[in-house]
This record gives sequence, structure tokens and C-alpha cells, in this order.
Amino acid sequence: MRKKKRNIGKFLLLVIGFVTLISIGMFVYQTRYYPLRYFDTIQECAVEYGLEPELICAVINTESRFNKDAVSRRGASGLMQIIDSTAYWLAPKMGIDDFDYDQIFEPALNIQMGCYYLSMLERQYGDLNVALSAYNAGSGNVDQWLQDSEYSDDGQTLKHIPFQETQDYIERITKNQKIYLYVIKVYNLFK
Repeated sequence: MRKKKRNIGKFLLLVIGFVTLISIGMFVYQTRYYPLRYFDTIQECAVEYGLEPELICAVINTESRFNKDAVSRRGASGLMQIIDSTAYWLAPKMGIDDFDYDQIFEPALNIQMGCYYLSMLERQYGDLNVALSAYNAGSGNVDQWLQDSEYSDDGQTLKHIPFQETQDYIERITKNQKIYLYVIKVYNLFK
């Protein structure tokens, strides 16, 4: 009987050790591939602009992998990858005086601008996927797609996105948003 209890004890220790290793591995994977930096700012902007924090995290991860100094081949910069013409267009709408594009690398300002813009696009188009398509490919392209029956049946949603990059972008955002829903729940548990 004692031997059986000892074996059960060893088995339980083995299970606990295994679960601990899995948990540590998942934590390392999550923090490397799905980081959660600037979360206070993300939450504030989510509330202010009526967006879900997991969506904002998914956009940031997809756009820049949370690299505040990221610059794309097309010149989009910062966490949410905003191009200079968009930033200069947004700044006065947001009440930002004397805006200089170098400020786009400040995480709080970049997140605020990106959220303001995404919220504006969502209100304009009434559909998150269309708004995200416009965020990625530009409103001009999206407006043309919505008017083309090959891409839209109703002029409001897209049944097909002609740019593979934008189609892939929407898929990555959707996947990342689901993952960040979980990451944020775990983060809030240990806060």
C-alpha cells in the first residue's frame, strides 16, 4: 500500500512538473510572438475610440510586431505603421498642434492616431473587415472594390479582396485577434 501511495505521489509530481513546463513554454512563446507592450495605452484608446483591445493588439502585432521604431518599405512608421500623409491629415482632426512626423515613433501618440484612424474607417464603412482593408490598402482602393460587383455584392462588404497582401493582412489580424483575446485574459489574471 505504501509503495502504491509513493507511486501516486511520484506520478502527481511528474504531472505537476509537466504542466509547469508546458505553462512556462507557452508563456515564453506568447511573450515572444504575441507580446503585450503598452497595454495601458491600448486599453485607454480602446475605450476612447470604441475598439476592442485585442483588435488593437492584433493590428500592432501584424503591422510592426510591437516594434515602436519600425519603418516599412513604403515609409509607414511606428507601432501601427502610419504613413506621413495620413499622420499629417489626422493630427489637426485630433487637435494635435505643431505635429512633426518624428513624433510618430512615440508609442502613445502612434497608438492614439492608429486607433482614431481605424475607428474613423470603421464608422465610415460600417464593417470591420472593410475598415481593416482600407487601413491596409487605402480608402481609394476599397471604394473602388465596393463599387465593383466582382468584389462586392452590396457595395458595403467585400466578398473578395483583389490584393493578396490585404487578404493575408485580414486573415492575420483575425487570427491574432483571437490569440490576443486569450493573452489579455491571462494578463488580467496576473495583474
